[in-house]
Amino acid sequence: MLGLGAGGLVAAPYAQRALENVLGSVSDKDPTGVTGLLPNGGGFRYYSVASSVPHRNESDYRLTVDGLVERPRHYGLAQLRALPQERMVRDVQCVTGWRVPDTPFEGVRLARLLDAAGVRDEATAVRFTCFDGAYSESLTLEQARRADVLVALRMRDEPLSHAHGGPARLYVAPMYFYKSAKWLSGITLTREVRPGYWEKRGYDIDAWVGRSNGRDDVPTAT
Repeated sequence: MLGLGAGGLVAAPYAQRALENVLGSVSDKDPTGVTGLLPNGGGFRYYSVASSVPHRNESDYRLTVDGLVERPRHYGLAQLRALPQERMVRDVQCVTGWRVPDTPFEGVRLARLLDAAGVRDEATAVRFTCFDGAYSESLTLEQARRADVLVALRMRDEPLSHAHGGPARLYVAPMYFYKSAKWLSGITLTREVRPGYWEKRGYDIDAWVGRSNGRDDVPTAT
């Protein structure tokens, strides 16, 4: 019995990742969204507003920083990985109610990419677009420059999987998870905040955990 128990502890992380991969793959091809209602072993649910999402990898992934900037930039995965990486461990809170505690994310601080592009004086906000062709998000420039806002390349100490928005996603630690746009492809500086996909459908633009959307969740950050 002790041997079986020990074996189960060893196998559990692999079984969990296998389950997540299966659910992620199925949900990627599920236009009904029903699979998004199923929790996996890690506590996450998979959401997509597109019927399917193309895969991107080392050879064809590109992230563009443009709009009201002095120096538009284009990054491949290798270039993003070569920049200084930040790691943080925070709870992930979905506005639908589920929460995954102590989740590590690692990536490039968004403020570093903004500084490299040279933000023009008239810019006050940042718009994010995704290679699913449908999703978008926005932050004020002040919010985007926070130290806990990343272009994430890793999650739970592994490369970001396609199902979790890889190879790169936005991660806004103190806000509800819909602000952390998956499959990130564009960062555009704008004169004003443009409501994102879910804000156009009634969600709050300023989505602080515990201080928005009529919820009283414990904040994930101050």
